[in-house]
Amino acid sequence: MSSVEARLSDMGLTVPDVVAPVAAYVPTVQTGSLIFTAGQLPMQDGSLIATGKVGGTVSPEQAGQCARIAALNAVAAVKEAVTDLDRVTRVVKAVVFVASDPAFTAQPQVANGASELLGEAFGDAGLHARSAVGVAVLPMDAPVEVELTVEVQ
Repeated sequence: MSSVEARLSDMGLTVPDVVAPVAAYVPTVQTGSLIFTAGQLPMQDGSLIATGKVGGTVSPEQAGQCARIAALNAVAAVKEAVTDLDRVTRVVKAVVFVASDPAFTAQPQVANGASELLGEAFGDAGLHARSAVGVAVLPMDAPVEVELTVEVQ
């Protein structure tokens, strides 16, 4: 077990199996020392943990949990690519898309769910640049989607 997985275990989490793509793409692409993940949804046990718009049917707190789970799914995709998460030397960037009610403007607070998980799991290597983007709709009516760029050795 990698030290990253040990920290996740201490948080009561395990790295899940990679969520199968729902369209014509692959979960990750590596070029040089960088791995780019496809956008990951908040899927657990084959289902979305919530659907709808944040600030509407999904509370900001629920959306933060969705961002956390989506980030964990992105970590799973990285693990599939590198086998050992201790090979990750830096989480370079996280992009968090938030399906938002038109009046909702707290996308950065939702994105903290993903950012905090990455910081807890990877320590200093988990500190990253980030974009938190409000969008009209996401695949399968998911409230959140997360994609990562990580550097590996």
